[in-house]
Amino acid sequence: MLREIPEAPVAERVAALNGRYRHHAATAVLEHALKDADLGRVALVSSFGAESVVLLHLVSVIAPETPVIFIDTRMLFRETLDYQRELADTLHLCDVRTIRATQPRIAFEDPDGTLNRYNTDACCAVRKVEPLERALRHFDGWITGRKRYQSGTRAAVEFFEAEDDRRIKVNPLAHWGREDLEDYIVNNNLPRHPLVAKGYPSIGCEPCTSPVAEGEDPRAGRWRGSAKTECGIHFINGRAVRGPVNKEDAA
Repeated sequence: MLREIPEAPVAERVAALNGRYRHHAATAVLEHALKDADLGRVALVSSFGAESVVLLHLVSVIAPETPVIFIDTRMLFRETLDYQRELADTLHLCDVRTIRATQPRIAFEDPDGTLNRYNTDACCAVRKVEPLERALRHFDGWITGRKRYQSGTRAAVEFFEAEDDRRIKVNPLAHWGREDLEDYIVNNNLPRHPLVAKGYPSIGCEPCTSPVAEGEDPRAGRWRGSAKTECGIHFINGRAVRGPVNKEDAA
């Protein structure tokens, strides 16, 4: 979605946007934000995971020409790759862009495909963070599906966030709960990720994702047994988030 690049600092635009849309519903935030000059050029970044269909459907209805960036780490579940193709076709998404790490980077950093076993941060960095950073160079903002209920590191998520003075992050579903998502999926008869029925409420790469027991945090199956809770593509106050967040960072 091409627009004039805003000249005001990112922090000022984020403050203005949060004030402007503070009392709006998620759909209104998304609908207006996609047309707001304060955002500039915007893309949706989607994992095509357990809850992704809600935001993808909203975008397909409101602005189907919005670029959709999908990071293929080459370690995803086969079910995720199949689901990605299914949704792109079913929702008539016009501009889905699959991005991957370059082969020279993979060959140098993870030649035998075992980096995730002893350095998950490094694995995420080369397979997710670096490719996404390259893809987002062409945009002033990006839309995510982050929601407050998902984990402690996301409990203070706002509709709009600043990534240093580089980009704006839009979280239109920040205030939605699991019941809201479930109702939306059912009411719109949307296809579900096949792994949800097998106990995966949050789905990442296959080697680092496990089923979640009833009563556990929805993201408990991500990097189970470690303090890591985020892959590093998300920032709080300009800092990459991979693990627990201090209160002053999330304020």
